[in-house]
Amino acid sequence: MGVLAFLPQPAVLAQSGAPVVAVMTASGPLTPAMAEYLSRAIRTAQQENAEALIFQLNTPGGSIGLMNRMVEDIRASHVPVVMYVAPRGAMAGSAGTLITLAGHASAMAPETIIGAASPVDQSGQDLSQTEQAKLKNALEATAETLTARRSPQAVELARQTIESAKAVSAQQALNVGLVDFIAADLNDLLRQLDGFKVETVDGERTLHTANAAVTPVNMSFIEQLLSILTDPNVVLILLNVGVIAILIELSSPGGWVAGAIGVVCLALATYGLGILPVNWFGAVFLILALVLFVLDIKAPTHGALTMAGVLSMIVSGLVLFNSPGVPRFQRVSVPLVVFLSALTGGLFLAVVIYALRAQNIPVRMGPEAMLGQLGTASSDLSPRGSVRLRGERWLAELVEGEEPLPQGARVEVVRLVGNRLIVRKARDS
Repeated sequence: MGVLAFLPQPAVLAQSGAPVVAVMTASGPLTPAMAEYLSRAIRTAQQENAEALIFQLNTPGGSIGLMNRMVEDIRASHVPVVMYVAPRGAMAGSAGTLITLAGHASAMAPETIIGAASPVDQSGQDLSQTEQAKLKNALEATAETLTARRSPQAVELARQTIESAKAVSAQQALNVGLVDFIAADLNDLLRQLDGFKVETVDGERTLHTANAAVTPVNMSFIEQLLSILTDPNVVLILLNVGVIAILIELSSPGGWVAGAIGVVCLALATYGLGILPVNWFGAVFLILALVLFVLDIKAPTHGALTMAGVLSMIVSGLVLFNSPGVPRFQRVSVPLVVFLSALTGGLFLAVVIYALRAQNIPVRMGPEAMLGQLGTASSDLSPRGSVRLRGERWLAELVEGEEPLPQGARVEVVRLVGNRLIVRKARDS
């Protein structure tokens, strides 16, 4: 069985007798979820003995590590992988350039671009001259390997996309042979692929895609979720919701819903922070904001610490996600940073105001609530007897030195001893 898995397999035929072509679609920066999606799609296509797997791609790029993993999976595939930069207006930028070149065949939709593949540091920091030279040399060598079957002009253009970050249109890429086709849509691509020869790990193969039955390979729920969690704006929202929920739990402990929500949101945000090129110094300002909010709840300063916390959250978001060197497509929206920080601060300013008002509300329960209350003697107090207070009858005793009071006299509660009220004559009597 292990040997048979590596032998060329005949194409599976649909019920109509037509070959099957699997199609996957990915859009956005390269992520671990996208790389896993590609691996799964290739496995699915191989298990179904598909004629080809078409990878429709639209990406501004991503990390070199993920690019290398995806290039390796494509080149190791027994099923021909056809890279298709689409739809109109799409791009195969940066690392997406080499992924496109890794395809056994490649195509672009009209009005698409490819290139600008100069390396950037995943941490968002500027590369040193030595590091940049090493990465460029490695990427140029990869590009030359992937374009070895193409024209010298295509090899040179691939090198320029790395050396000088050159980007070209679909027509320019086709003119020098960097890609094989310009296809208006999927049907047009299948028509042009029919009879095209590709070189896979199993040797040369001629594609038969005329009237092929298209089978979509969609992202799984987990892959979609993990892709969403690598959006910097989503990560920022999760961070803010997590901080708000944790602060609510700290301000009124005893519940568990807010705390659980906060922990889940922060855990999901941590996954995204582990993938994105973030500057971890920003976490210092996030922790500072959390401390300032807590202090303003425990020791209200009329909102001064809350305002400082808002400013600290704004700085945190910008430092975490928008440090110099971070690619534009992996930066967070500045208006979103300001809005979420202001919203968080506003919520906790409301909590502080509520706490201040609560401090001025008279006590309505417990022994302290009885102090100063007025009642009526329901029997003679000389010095003991009973009084009626709030519609209830209480045992009562006059304070030491107080003159006896007749039934019906107005009394004021001085203190509560056990279940006995200590009273005196009401001052307004």
